[in-house]
Amino acid sequence: MLVYLRLVKESFSFAMNALRNNKLRTLLSLLGVTIGIFSIIAVLAAVDSLDHKIKKDLSSLDKNTIYLAKFSFGPSSVPKWKREQFPNVNYEEYQYLKNNLPQAQELAFQLFVKSEIIKYDTKSVSSVNVVPVSQEFIDIQGLEFSEGRFYNESESNSGAAVVVIGDEIATSLFDNVDPIGKQVRLYGQRFTVIGILKKQGAGLFGDSNDTSAFIPVNFLRRMYGDNNNAITPVIVIKPQKGIDMEAFKADLTQKLRNMRGLKTADIDNFMINVFSGFTDLLDGIISSMNLGGWIIAGFSLLVGGFGVANIMFVSVKERTNLIGIQKSLGAKNRFILFQFLFEAVILCVIGGFIGIIMVWLIALVLTKVLDFEFVLSFFNICLGTGLAIVIGLVSGILPAISASKLDPVEAIRSGM
Repeated sequence: MLVYLRLVKESFSFAMNALRNNKLRTLLSLLGVTIGIFSIIAVLAAVDSLDHKIKKDLSSLDKNTIYLAKFSFGPSSVPKWKREQFPNVNYEEYQYLKNNLPQAQELAFQLFVKSEIIKYDTKSVSSVNVVPVSQEFIDIQGLEFSEGRFYNESESNSGAAVVVIGDEIATSLFDNVDPIGKQVRLYGQRFTVIGILKKQGAGLFGDSNDTSAFIPVNFLRRMYGDNNNAITPVIVIKPQKGIDMEAFKADLTQKLRNMRGLKTADIDNFMINVFSGFTDLLDGIISSMNLGGWIIAGFSLLVGGFGVANIMFVSVKERTNLIGIQKSLGAKNRFILFQFLFEAVILCVIGGFIGIIMVWLIALVLTKVLDFEFVLSFFNICLGTGLAIVIGLVSGILPAISASKLDPVEAIRSGM
């Protein structure tokens, strides 16, 4: 055991000497390994960070949550021109389903509208994500408050002029003033602030609750009616836990078909979008990104491996006389082999370590600048180190074998 520990120490010493004596050649050879490890770990860290952000943003939603609308979240077998002819879901259908779907835990009616400007005195915030929705939405979305509350059923049904705003809006409009009870202007009307949401951070798709304003859906229905082309309605359904989702979707489909008077031969003129399908789509995109990163970085690792193999062949050539002397003094072939193999591994680990440090530094900078948490996990650090070791073993094996098979007499003679 002590012999092999001494071997590792000597190999490390030879690797350091190679770096010191042939700085440019060694650094150029290690550049491929460094870039390869950097590319793989950077891609994996970015994808892990994105995956972490997705799970954090969507953690409050049940995967079985259904979005009932005229449009589809993903690919559909129904032609686009036909889907465009589908009628929008409406408030009456929401009420009907609420009273006739016993296996639904909660139903909410929501409108998708364009962003607006919200004002308080002389201050204003633009690009506010307005969310007109019925009161059940809080039980589906799981909103958290720093102050105040969400509007109740009475306020929702009557379309009261109340609003729940995100943390960023509250900070921009009120500074250190308590926003609860203050009146803001939205859609040219005065709304009373009744709740402030907890700070969420940057949203996955640009918007987040920090820049959102929730108002009773009936307020907007009263203003614009139900046939406004600028408004897209959707019914959000949260099924009870543990139910058969296929049976639930079949029951939902049949009830809505009956209400719309569709005949047996008619296709469904609505789309049932299950939230789990959306998350599966995102998982597929993340997997593709991972695969693409591995393919791109694989070429860098290949080039890096050839570079290390080249420097090791040069190292064998330069130390041929020393190898001959070691063998003449009784060094076995495996000792010579391990000596050069360890040297190749140590060089690659140095290159990999530099690549990991670069990823870590860039992750720190981007986290500060972009307000997005980049995660460099311990697993990815271990993976990068493991890849560096594998590259060292693969690229160093042939030079190490050639060194171990040298004839001691010929080796000494060639160095004279």
